[in-house]
Amino acid sequence: MNYLKMNEEEVLPVVMELNILLADYHVYYQKLRSNHWNIVGKNFFDLHEQFEDLYNDAKVKIDEIAERILTLRFHPMSKMKDYLKASSINEDKPIKSDKDMVEETLNDHKILLEQMAIVIEKADKISDEGTIDLIGAYIRELEKSSWMLNAWSKSTSEIFKPNVVEV
Repeated sequence: MNYLKMNEEEVLPVVMELNILLADYHVYYQKLRSNHWNIVGKNFFDLHEQFEDLYNDAKVKIDEIAERILTLRFHPMSKMKDYLKASSINEDKPIKSDKDMVEETLNDHKILLEQMAIVIEKADKISDEGTIDLIGAYIRELEKSSWMLNAWSKSTSEIFKPNVVEV
């Protein structure tokens, strides 16, 4: 039964991009776990907790993306070697500074946001509102997480542009 009233050929490009996003999230998730396990130094408590929050969020999104693919009547990619091949996010060395961990995470956010934009573009072409709604919420949440990590990486002497802050 085709409860979605979408043609399989039209949906396939959306599913392909969702599978890439799924792969990106799996690699991102594992990198966050590694950061959580390997963080040391003065920022340990803050970043240990932040990386845990981020990987718990990623775990939920992994499941939701896979379930969206299933809802679209396809099967999600599910082998690690396929994730590593399809993902634009690369594995990285596990031991690095807190600043490098945050910088790498922000770079991964950029890659995730770019892939989400591709998913939205493909979904919009076929009026796939369910996918657009799901990914749109992810974009908003990831942009906020990126802002917070970026703020952490700045010094207190850096300020916003005065013409924006002053009234």
